[in-house]
Amino acid sequence: MSVDAEAGRLKSEADEPGWEVDPDDEWGVAVIATVGRQLRLRREAVGMRAAEFGEAVGYGEDMVYKIEGGKRIPRPEYLDDADRVLGADGLISAMKEDVEKVRYPKKVRALRDLEAKAVELQLYDPLNIHGLLQTPEYARGLLLMRRPAYSSDEVERFIAARVARKTVFERDPAPEISFVLEEWSLRRPLGGRAALRGQLEHLREVARLRNVELQVMPMDREEHAGTDGGIDVLKFADGSAVGRSPVVAHGRPVHEPKHLRILELRYGIIRAQALTPRESLAFIEHLLGET
Repeated sequence: MSVDAEAGRLKSEADEPGWEVDPDDEWGVAVIATVGRQLRLRREAVGMRAAEFGEAVGYGEDMVYKIEGGKRIPRPEYLDDADRVLGADGLISAMKEDVEKVRYPKKVRALRDLEAKAVELQLYDPLNIHGLLQTPEYARGLLLMRRPAYSSDEVERFIAARVARKTVFERDPAPEISFVLEEWSLRRPLGGRAALRGQLEHLREVARLRNVELQVMPMDREEHAGTDGGIDVLKFADGSAVGRSPVVAHGRPVHEPKHLRILELRYGIIRAQALTPRESLAFIEHLLGET
């Protein structure tokens, strides 16, 4: 085996060029199957064998067949390399736009779409730092704690999905976002002390944004309206809203005013019981000094 082929084999095992396809996502399955078929047709049109193509892009023959068979979601760089090797003049690279729409799990895509439209977000997670606030290092430490364990592929895919959701902070005009975090989630060193420090530094940065209100619920509070679980309330420009909590409608998204009123009531009390945004920022600074 040549040095290049051996390198390709090792790369396909340690740094696979795609994610597993969610079999329950019918639209995603169809898109990835179409992309894979186009890749195969392009490769065959130039008379290149799968093994030869895999060596040219730095991956093994088996991985090439998985992507062409619609079994793996190709990463953007894989499509760029394929475009170059096959001389497609940008036609393969252009498929990145379609792949981008389905590269994340179906539920995550739906949530990201809602967050992208919301003009106000009210978010409380009683167990962990909210996903919109997580650094990749913290997210990895959290996801690796899951039992039964996620596969390495699932961990990386969920991390990429959480990073993609952060575009909500880059919108113009920016939405109004309120977070309530639990003190214990800011003290637990998931992923190690360095990861925790990086997470706290990120929270300090986000807390200083003009459109963000970040509050901390101290552990010494004798009264706490959040003991029934997390709360998400998203409001839209047309006056509609959607909310979710484990104890309302069995955790399903709700739109009815009576359910939204309950969620907003609970969230308002939680905010009143937590530290103010200014006090919370000082508290995060204090934790950074201890970390």
